Amino acid sequence: MRQTSNRFAAMGAVALLLTNAAWAAGPPSGPLRKCPVDAVVSGAGCIDKYEAGVWRVPDPLGGGRDIVRRIRQGTATAALLAAAGATQLGVSPGVDYAPCAVGGQNCADDVYAVSLPAVTPSAKLTWFQAQAACENAGKRLPSNAEWQAAVAGSPDPGEDDGTSDCNTASVFHASATGSRTGCVSARGAFDMVGNVYEWVADWVPGSTRCGVWNPNVSPTDDDQCLAGPGANGEPSALLRGGNFFSGELAGPHAVLGSNPVSGVNVSVGFRCAR
Repeated sequence: MRQTSNRFAAMGAVALLLTNAAWAAGPPSGPLRKCPVDAVVSGAGCIDKYEAGVWRVPDPLGGGRDIVRRIRQGTATAALLAAAGATQLGVSPGVDYAPCAVGGQNCADDVYAVSLPAVTPSAKLTWFQAQAACENAGKRLPSNAEWQAAVAGSPDPGEDDGTSDCNTASVFHASATGSRTGCVSARGAFDMVGNVYEWVADWVPGSTRCGVWNPNVSPTDDDQCLAGPGANGEPSALLRGGNFFSGELAGPHAVLGSNPVSGVNVSVGFRCAR
């Protein structure tokens, strides 16, 4: 018994020495895990590089199965989507998600969230529609914590130069995804500040007014609308990051809890996580 114990102790000592030797040259480098090409590491999972475009795929269970497979793998492109007859929703002047309803009914195998560069992000959809589009694509809405992990390193905006800075002063429209090349997080996620507000998974009681960040904890001028009780009792889902007319109120800490989960706004979109 003593010999066995000594052998295990010796094995443990060797393992410890090997671990210490591996760390002597510095901690391990590279990503924590391998994410699909359309996503980056976020906490314990992956989050899309780009704000979502929502696409309707014809015959998704039949002739459209291949493009649906590519969407779920993260390898779909705008050209492949067009070749499959898919059309992007949420970018025209009207609201065109039907039959996918505001409450999430009739959305299964109908609308798909795709993370692509150089497209206008889809907007004017409810939390339920956004969640359904993520789910159909084999994803989900990120948690607030996952979103915060992914935004780290994104610039807190001042003036918007209209080209590479985060899109916070366009007034009328969102920029094409990834076109503001300076608006990128340390992990490589684009447009998390400005452009369109992004739904996340977390629900809160509806807020009726905005408070201020505690300057001793998080000195920032970002939006913080998490004050007051809900006016009609309908819950809100958190919106993060600011939008294309938020100005300096946009930023990595910007958070709103005032938009009902069934609310629709031209400046509200989303991105998905895995």
